[in-house]
Amino acid sequence: MDDKVFTKPIKKQFEFDEEVAAVFDDMLERSVPFYKESQKLTLFFALKQLQDGGVVYDLGCSTATLLIALSKKIKKSATLIGLDNSEAMLERARKKCEAFGVEIELKNADILEYDYSQADLFISNYTLQFVRPLIREELVKKVASSLKKDGIFIFSEKVISHHSKLNKELIECYYDFKKEQGYSEYEIVQKREALENVLVPYSEEENIKMAKNCGFSHCEVVFRWANFATFIALK
Repeated sequence: MDDKVFTKPIKKQFEFDEEVAAVFDDMLERSVPFYKESQKLTLFFALKQLQDGGVVYDLGCSTATLLIALSKKIKKSATLIGLDNSEAMLERARKKCEAFGVEIELKNADILEYDYSQADLFISNYTLQFVRPLIREELVKKVASSLKKDGIFIFSEKVISHHSKLNKELIECYYDFKKEQGYSEYEIVQKREALENVLVPYSEEENIKMAKNCGFSHCEVVFRWANFATFIALK
């Protein structure tokens, strides 16, 4: 289904409700530059990381697109767990898993409070940016402590620049991308207003510093387009 969520006046802040869930896959592909390419990179490193009996968590799994792709590609026995606090998203995810014939544990859960088992891999696609800055670092610490030795955390985030001119131009570049995907100026402005104070991005440097402060030995960007980046953090 095509994303038409912001063709009408907004009445509330952005949330992952049924209206968004219904068009979420289209929204992602049209709103996140090179989304498929960053997902392919994530799958590459995930497949390298997972061994027989491995455990992977997808934080904010939404409609489970990545976990489904991972399940179809992996040749080993592994436990794939998707967590999300939006029942509307999870309902879409369950239907997709059934359609593709894959077994994925999908749970309605608060990723901040969830009791994680020891895992080989954590994945987070544009989820941390929705966690309030005051508690975001606590979540990343929890991820690091729940990873086995040599475990990895792959996360994608929208990023900002602290150089005002460059940051303004990065935003302009992104808006041009969205227009090329068929979004109107009105839709772009509507979504930006809905996301204000809901989505709080860090800079590339701040994300790397956070990962290292939370127990990861190394963190770097493996993909970036303007103000979108995919990071890999090694315990």
